[in-house]
Amino acid sequence: MDINRSVEEAKIRDISLLDVRTPEEYRHGHIPGAINIPLNTTSKVQLDPEKEYFAYCHSGRRSELASRILNERGFHVENIGGIDDWVKEIEN
Repeated sequence: MDINRSVEEAKIRDISLLDVRTPEEYRHGHIPGAINIPLNTTSKVQLDPEKEYFAYCHSGRRSELASRILNERGFHVENIGGIDDWVKEIEN
């Protein structure tokens, strides 16, 4: 999945972005509007079960795992890959 197109789709469809990297990585730069939910917190985080979410990390590996965990918990989460492929500005 292309992270750049997915973020545009998220804006149109009001899908929340989850950055599953560490808080330190998030502070060094993230996609504007993304919420930091580190991978190690996905087993206990509470999200709105009625909403859809797109998850990303550095390369796509952690977001794949986070998506799997959150989907097993009843949330609607899709992995959109890694911020390495993001071509627009990041915010700190």
